[in-house]
Amino acid sequence: MAAERTAVLLMAYGGPDSLADVEPYLLDVRGGRATPKEIVEEVRARYARIGGKSPLRRLTEAQAARLASELGPAYRVYVGMRHWHPYIRDTVERIVADGSKRVVAIVMAPHYSALSVGVYEKKLLEAAAGRVETALVRSWGMQPLLLETLSERMVQALQHFPSPRGVRVIFTAHSLPQRIAAAGDPYPEELAQTAESLAKRRGLTGWELAYQSAGKSPEPWLGPDVGDRVRDLALQGVKGVLVVPIGFVCDHVEILFDLDVELQAIARGVGVQLERTASLNDDPALARLLADLARTAARERGWLA
Repeated sequence: MAAERTAVLLMAYGGPDSLADVEPYLLDVRGGRATPKEIVEEVRARYARIGGKSPLRRLTEAQAARLASELGPAYRVYVGMRHWHPYIRDTVERIVADGSKRVVAIVMAPHYSALSVGVYEKKLLEAAAGRVETALVRSWGMQPLLLETLSERMVQALQHFPSPRGVRVIFTAHSLPQRIAAAGDPYPEELAQTAESLAKRRGLTGWELAYQSAGKSPEPWLGPDVGDRVRDLALQGVKGVLVVPIGFVCDHVEILFDLDVELQAIARGVGVQLERTASLNDDPALARLLADLARTAARERGWLA
């Protein structure tokens, strides 16, 4: 009888597969509450600027394919999305139907927050419903291979400037409501640790951490906002800014529009050369890192000899 294979589930946020999907996608994001038409059109216009759909599913599936090759036949690798197809709940049904009784789940965001990773965990446990054992990799922003690969991306991006001297480095991540900090959420601290580690690796003196892609709710969000910082730096005479989006491992709307279109327009308007590091996407180094995370989580649960 063949040995049972451990399932590995890569979980990502999800995104519309077409412009027609934008409104139902936003309906899911908003928990079934209708989205005002002007917001639907604004979001649709953003996706139109980046090709008419989110590349997130395609890229996450490419990451899964590389990971499957890295892990070998003892594992099966799956993809599940929080807010679009294939939903986490549907992918867990596939895992159960395929006969796996244990799953290592990895959120494709390296830093833990109860408002992000914690929500994925809840959805995973609800879908598993005691039918499969679960092991969740909650945080991996300080993994040496991640830091090494991001550091290499920084070296490559700095070559786009006439000289790296005087270039300000801004590490960014998705903003979340400020109330998480008051609640003791580790998200800001984990981001700061990753940023500081990368700065030390590169011997940086001119660097900072900022946030991007804040939501439109009236409550305050974590800052400073990266757009505000680019404007401030321009006033201080800074001519070059390198953005390193450490909170993201994959190209999607927060990268391709919020940085490459919106932030780039701000930088041009204030006379700043803005570059960013390339996303990891399906880089083989990321697959090796994910494989290490999956094997370690399985070993800790006693699923490996």
